[in-house]
Amino acid sequence: MPDLPMDPARTLVMACATVIEELRPLLPPSMTHQVFDFGLHVNPQNLRHTLQAAIEAVDEQYDTILLGYGLCSLAIVGLKARHARLVVPRVDDCIAIFLGSAAAYRRQARSEPGTYYLTKGWIEAGDSPFSEFDQTVERFGLQRAQRIMKVMMANYKRLALINTGLYEMDRYRAYTRALAERFGLRYEELEGSTALVEKMVRGPWDDDFVVAEPGEVLRYESFTQVETNA
Repeated sequence: MPDLPMDPARTLVMACATVIEELRPLLPPSMTHQVFDFGLHVNPQNLRHTLQAAIEAVDEQYDTILLGYGLCSLAIVGLKARHARLVVPRVDDCIAIFLGSAAAYRRQARSEPGTYYLTKGWIEAGDSPFSEFDQTVERFGLQRAQRIMKVMMANYKRLALINTGLYEMDRYRAYTRALAERFGLRYEELEGSTALVEKMVRGPWDDDFVVAEPGEVLRYESFTQVETNA
């Protein structure tokens, strides 16, 4: 392992339950982490308040706090720590993290805009229109649930499973293939990348990251710099 840009024992990872699945296999033994429920994304303001409270609770114990998030509907904007630096990938959301870069995500969005993405983390979190379908059937009946699902998925044509190579995929392939068949979507497996999460944990924190030093606020403008890699 190359020299780390921080002391692992003085570094904390705060990550969404979907992202921690990609981070956990790469964390040094002495680096601790906290996991936050994916459902917090439903209300970005609530997510921001939850993360800010968590930062303030441990701020003096760490030199660096790595945030396993993207902008996430601006939930990250406004976060700050008094004593620790905050490091967060310069991406809109976690799909770019799984694909390895914001540029890789943009290429996918241009070529296949009607794509719903899944990873091990998303499947395990169980928070998607697919995982909620059976509950909707119980609540409203099959026909109404199918109408609701049709409206929700109207703009989607492809169901893509991202494989970052960090875990056994057979179970998740079978699950995603079954979903695609059930809901009339085209199944495809995408080669993901650990490039971004590896740099997050090991450095360097280059232009792919936003770094807020102690006392600085994470600002929206820091995520919107002109990117040259298409």
